[in-house]
Amino acid sequence: MAILKVARLGHPVIRTPAAAVPKETIASPQMQRFIDDMIETMREYEGVGLAAPQVHVSKQMAVIEVSANRRYPGEGPIPLTVLINPKILTTSKKQLEDWEGCLSVTDFRGRVPRAESLEVEAYNRKGEKVKFQAHGFFARVIQHECDHLAGRVFLDRMPNLLTLSHLHEFVRYWQE
Repeated sequence: MAILKVARLGHPVIRTPAAAVPKETIASPQMQRFIDDMIETMREYEGVGLAAPQVHVSKQMAVIEVSANRRYPGEGPIPLTVLINPKILTTSKKQLEDWEGCLSVTDFRGRVPRAESLEVEAYNRKGEKVKFQAHGFFARVIQHECDHLAGRVFLDRMPNLLTLSHLHEFVRYWQE
């Protein structure tokens, strides 16, 4: 396994919609190794999610996991989840605004409105189709990662930039 280089905002891969992954390639040793590398990279940088475009691969893949994450204290647990070609089928009308950050937009946080719950369909790392509902923080992370697959970042979802904060100031003045 390897720690992959994280693409930062400004690199074209971050703003390019990702291509679908052919189902027949999911079980390949190369794809499984890439999934393992994404997981290791997410954990190394204390992320709660990571989309393939964030590691310079424009494919519709994301990994999510939360367990005692220092960057998001009090959130989780969310079991390790691999989403390939995810599609958000439905979202709740109720939206919640909360703080988000991003490994590709380093050292910033901002308040972003997101649907409180959703239903998503995707392939898992075995190539099996899965469909499930997610609520709260899990739903937020899925929406954040799906935005990456569409070439968007959390800043695009902020209704205004009044809450955009450098991480040091966020910790000092806003983190609960």
